[in-house]
Amino acid sequence: MPVVTRSPDLPGSDDGTPVPEPGATTAGEASPEGTPAEETPATEVTPAAEESPTAEETPATEESPLAKVGPAPEAAEAAPSARRLPALRARLAHARAWRGRHPRAARVVWWAVTVLSLVLVLGALVLPNRLFALQPERFLRLPGEAVLAAAVLLSLPRRARVVAAALFGVFLGALTVLNLLDMYFVEYLGRGFNLVLDWGLLDDAQSYVADSMGGATAAAATVGLLLLVVALFAGMALATVRLSGLLVRDTQLATRGTLLSATVWITCSILGLQTAGVPLASYGAADTVVNQTRAVRKTLADEAAFAKETRSDTFGATPPDQLLPDLRGKDVVFTFIESYGRSAIEDPVMAPGVNRTLDLSNESLAKAGYHAKSGWLTSATYGGSSWLGHSTTMSGLWVNTQQRYRTVMASDHLSLTKAFKKTGAWDTVGVMPGIQKGWPEQKYYGLDNVYNAFELGYQGPKFSWSTMPDQYALEAFQRLVHGQPRDKPLMSEVILTSSHQPWAPIPEMVDWDQLGDGSVFDGIEKAGKDAADVIADSTKSREEYGKSIQYSVTALTQWLERYGTDDTVLVFLGDHQPIARVSGNHASRDVPVSIVAKDPKVLEKVAGWQWTDGVRPAKDAPVWKMSAFRDKFLTAYGSTPHPSKN
Repeated sequence: MPVVTRSPDLPGSDDGTPVPEPGATTAGEASPEGTPAEETPATEVTPAAEESPTAEETPATEESPLAKVGPAPEAAEAAPSARRLPALRARLAHARAWRGRHPRAARVVWWAVTVLSLVLVLGALVLPNRLFALQPERFLRLPGEAVLAAAVLLSLPRRARVVAAALFGVFLGALTVLNLLDMYFVEYLGRGFNLVLDWGLLDDAQSYVADSMGGATAAAATVGLLLLVVALFAGMALATVRLSGLLVRDTQLATRGTLLSATVWITCSILGLQTAGVPLASYGAADTVVNQTRAVRKTLADEAAFAKETRSDTFGATPPDQLLPDLRGKDVVFTFIESYGRSAIEDPVMAPGVNRTLDLSNESLAKAGYHAKSGWLTSATYGGSSWLGHSTTMSGLWVNTQQRYRTVMASDHLSLTKAFKKTGAWDTVGVMPGIQKGWPEQKYYGLDNVYNAFELGYQGPKFSWSTMPDQYALEAFQRLVHGQPRDKPLMSEVILTSSHQPWAPIPEMVDWDQLGDGSVFDGIEKAGKDAADVIADSTKSREEYGKSIQYSVTALTQWLERYGTDDTVLVFLGDHQPIARVSGNHASRDVPVSIVAKDPKVLEKVAGWQWTDGVRPAKDAPVWKMSAFRDKFLTAYGSTPHPSKN
């Protein structure tokens, strides 16, 4: 029998079996170069070596000396394949040779890879899906899924075990991606990621980065994320396969360890043992699978139920002459201020500046003969997806998902803006500086004309995501629409975007007569803060967000003072709260809403709402769901309900 030398510091192979020194082979086995093993100097051979059987002829049993120093059972099974793949055998031989020459370095690498594999797998199993939950104690837990996986893998034969381990790794990669998406969605939209509906929003996120920081940055970020996802899946699969190999090095020891871990997990679970308020027994991965399965089922059921809801409308069959009779002859302007939420008025960092602006605006409007009433609406969205807030307000339906939005846009459900068009008493127009492509929603909203970002004549710089300052958009609205002679009163929907994240750089008010084509903003944009600096700093984000709201409110109220008439009625509100980094993890979804008019009869119609006088709603002012606004508004101004059903 051959005698193979081995350094005491040399680590085992990936599956835990000892690895011979470089060049060591069993008798009769060819070396990588094809020379007989007995001719290889690195192997010490006894005189009887030539008469001994080859490695393939010797049974790899526990009694065989060769089994103790030769390949593991898995390697023996793979030997025929290895002979058919000389390139692979050469690489393996090269790796073994390196380990033989550098035993201590090989041991360090072996332990590093093993520990990294363990960290990846256990980390994926206990990873929370909320940013604020990323605390050290969350990772000092025993995941029950790991114990169950170990028990299953120990019971499988080699090939099935490798396949099962790899699939388990892929599952852990998908689980990690899902948890990270949940973190992002909760941070920006106040809700978890929906497996059915939200994949399209990833494209919107890429577009947001491109509009805010440039196409090159967006492309680099997209490629980088895709590579990270691929690396994560591959790394997880390799890690689980490696750990499964370590399990079978000593099945008796691994079985005892698995049983002990199961006993500890059950004990911790029954007794409710905790560390720093976090249960020691974890089953987060299983919980995530169960919750996502329920969410998918709920989403699919909701789609059918909501489609039925859209076909029932309180004012769906109301004749045109019975819609909005008490606003006839008025120019009505509905204005959404991006991210204008309750936090802007109540947060200690933002509120002082915003409230000062609201109070000054209120005084200026009063001097111009305008009065206002204000309350709160609970938005259907949070942190983003402004179109959900817009459609909820105008449709009178709770549109809190992309699927509901698509259903509403394809329906005949009467929108508030279409109600004006249906009467035949108003011209209807939309001013949408954030729209930079085709907008088929125009039909649902009943707008005769829509002015997008390219139709307002702006030639100045972009301010991060916002295509133009609100002051310019309002001046263009006045020049192109509101200030033009008309045969009918005007109903307008205007979207203001300067308060859109990342709130840097922020425009400044300039002389209205100097606006021109917007080039006057060049110097202001160049002198403004960098978006990347503001995004990375929570305090700066809050400060700059507050300033952006002050700017938008000032631009809107100054426009009304400058261009409003006795017949102008302005309704302005926020579409949603800003992201959690600005509004806080437990902020409400409330947004301010105000009605401003010169004609006292307009405000008398809503006196029963108990709203606060002025453009700043009191803390205890009434709070309605945003979906309630349409019916309350139509009713207040004389519309007669005539329900339509299916």
